[in-house]
Amino acid sequence: MSEDGVRLKIEGPVAIIVIEREGKLNAFDAAMVAELQRLCALIEHDASIRVAVMTGAGAKAFSAGGDIEAWSRETPEDFGRFWVREGHAAFDALARLRQPLIAVLNGHALGGGLELAACADYRIAEAHAKIGQPETGLGIIPGWSGTQRATRRFGAQAVRRMAIFGEILTAKEARELGIVDEVVESGQGLARAMEVAEKVCARAPLATEMTKMLVNAAEAEETERVFDCLAGMAAAQSKELQAGLAAFRERRPPKF
Repeated sequence: MSEDGVRLKIEGPVAIIVIEREGKLNAFDAAMVAELQRLCALIEHDASIRVAVMTGAGAKAFSAGGDIEAWSRETPEDFGRFWVREGHAAFDALARLRQPLIAVLNGHALGGGLELAACADYRIAEAHAKIGQPETGLGIIPGWSGTQRATRRFGAQAVRRMAIFGEILTAKEARELGIVDEVVESGQGLARAMEVAEKVCARAPLATEMTKMLVNAAEAEETERVFDCLAGMAAAQSKELQAGLAAFRERRPPKF
């Protein structure tokens, strides 16, 4: 990967994802999308990580979304097949992390940057951040779930105002619409996120994980996987499974 990228730092039970492409307003190219998905898998499988925090490098932008220079070179077919689908896969992995995710909007969150923030369970915006979905002004749609996940999490009218009517919101306005959960002074977002993360870490980890899964299911974020996972966890603890496994190993019919 180039020197631009998505970095992962571990501080005790907290995983910190940093989008590091400051010269491009932390906009994503294809390699960064793939790296985000890879890092999500690492976080998901690390039993020591209790909560994740995501932010951008510098003070100007959380993320400007997809790098226009990168996606505008794609053919229409490849744009849909790869750029959109792979972006969805990475953002889905982020939204469905078993650990709670806190987004620190340390600067502007525009287009795909807001779609990225929508993946979080809690959003902290610094006071100078601007928030919006300017895609239709370029002749494109919000393609990384800016009309679907964003609508489920922010409400349809907030998305209409940004995506259809082109409103760019201040951090305060975004807080009033429920797009962000709190606004802090510029430069204080990450410190506040670590305070919130500490509170999460004080709560029962399995109960927190299952509760996040159930809330995701209620939002239709990942209904089938959630139900299969919870039912599977219950079945895996049953005496029936132990009886079935013993019978399999002993090559005999099970006795339930």
